Amino acid sequence: MIVKKTALDGLLIIEPKVFRDDRGEFMELWRHEEYKALGIESTFIQDNLSLSRRGVLRGMHFQNPGGQGKLVSVLAGEVFDVAVDLRVDSPTFKKWVGVTLSGENRTQLFIPPGFGHGFLVTGNDAVFLYKATAFYRPEYEYTIRWDDPDIGIQWPGPIRLMSDKDKHGPFLKDFGEDRLPRTRP
Repeated sequence: MIVKKTALDGLLIIEPKVFRDDRGEFMELWRHEEYKALGIESTFIQDNLSLSRRGVLRGMHFQNPGGQGKLVSVLAGEVFDVAVDLRVDSPTFKKWVGVTLSGENRTQLFIPPGFGHGFLVTGNDAVFLYKATAFYRPEYEYTIRWDDPDIGIQWPGPIRLMSDKDKHGPFLKDFGEDRLPRTRP
């Protein structure tokens, strides 16, 4: 597999080996020892699957305490996936990386705990899979605005639908530092 480090510490773009022939294709989505060799020593304890229509934006979400590391991929369709460093003591605080994930390119993104995460469906219906290192805890989930000017995410297409929670989430400047994650707890 090909692994690309990003400018954000711990955020990795992974291109798994896909075996294609006349019958279709095969790939390993997750193999502990392979990913551990890449530096992803996380134990995934929950898998989540979502189906979203073209133009749906989900995010930007994070959990604190109990931050979730995520290995995300798209099984069908296409999304523009974004991770934002929300670790208040990080040198890349408020920086973001966006990657196109699709059922065709099979690219994965590993998002460490302490990052906000969201995606915009840029193709037809998208089947989105993510493995999480911590259980979802709604009492610790937060949303930041998808269009926060202090972050400046450049979404690549029309946004047609999002939840009220995502649409009206607070700006990052409105969070107290005690609610934001840190590189070291």
